[in-house]
Amino acid sequence: MSFGYRILGFGSGGGATSPFLVATGGTITCAGNDKIHTFTGPGTFQVCSAGTCAANNLVSYVVVAGGGGGGSNHGGGAGAGGFREVESPVTPYTASPLEGYPTEANRITVTATGYPITAGGGGTGGATAPSPASCGTPGSDSIFSCITSAGGARGASEGGTDRCGMDGGSGGGGTYDTSPRAGGSGNTPPVSPSQGSNGGTGIAYGPGASGGGGGATEVGAAGVPATAGRGGAGTTTEITDSSVAYAGGGGGGATIYGVAVGAASPCGTGGAGSPGPGNAGYAGTIYKGGGGGGGYAAPGTPGGGGGSGVVIIRYKFQ
Repeated sequence: MSFGYRILGFGSGGGATSPFLVATGGTITCAGNDKIHTFTGPGTFQVCSAGTCAANNLVSYVVVAGGGGGGSNHGGGAGAGGFREVESPVTPYTASPLEGYPTEANRITVTATGYPITAGGGGTGGATAPSPASCGTPGSDSIFSCITSAGGARGASEGGTDRCGMDGGSGGGGTYDTSPRAGGSGNTPPVSPSQGSNGGTGIAYGPGASGGGGGATEVGAAGVPATAGRGGAGTTTEITDSSVAYAGGGGGGATIYGVAVGAASPCGTGGAGSPGPGNAGYAGTIYKGGGGGGGYAAPGTPGGGGGSGVVIIRYKFQ
């Protein structure tokens, strides 16, 4: 006689019958009926079992790459790490303007397997010694499944071999020079919605000024006479159940000729440029993907380091 054990999932071979997925990995917190996994370094999002309700297996995520390092010696501000987000319909929250659910290729429906996670490190600020001064280094990519956010571009240096901003998740700022030096392109490689913005242009001597790094939602400001460009604005999301800013560009560095320092991004986490000799450009905030600020001119000071990235995954668990 059957007592319906198989139907209820109690008998041998009944298997899991939960409509919700079960997973481990990273630092786990809860927000109402949702679980949130935060990865600030390498790890694995291990899906132990997928839910029987297919809609619950479509996860929300934020993937932020590491920000670039600011350049030294009239250094351009560095670009923020690329920012990508999807808000699943079953885990509603206030997402950023860059939320990419409408583009089907951005959606991730998980199965019962492990998903290696990469949370990219921030780039190193440009050095002043040994001479000549140098550009910063780019940030590293962050990866979850088929989604890659590109590392932020490094800021240029007037003493470096390339005085234009580099391309990246967000572009780096150009340094000042005998002629204007362009900022780098953001959203490189291109995705939709855009993962970042262009860096600002550095203008020519007299007195010149370097450009700011691009941020998630705004280009880095160009240098103008006597004022270095500020970093481009990042963006905010409530995927962690509170409003947090990510991916702001770094401000350009000042010079000995009275040029004002580039301000940090107004919405995001990029560092400001160096306030003067002996002070490095400010670093981007860790785990937020901010670009580092540019360094001051002679006597030279280093650029600020980029902020490391983060991967956040949210899903309904009850």
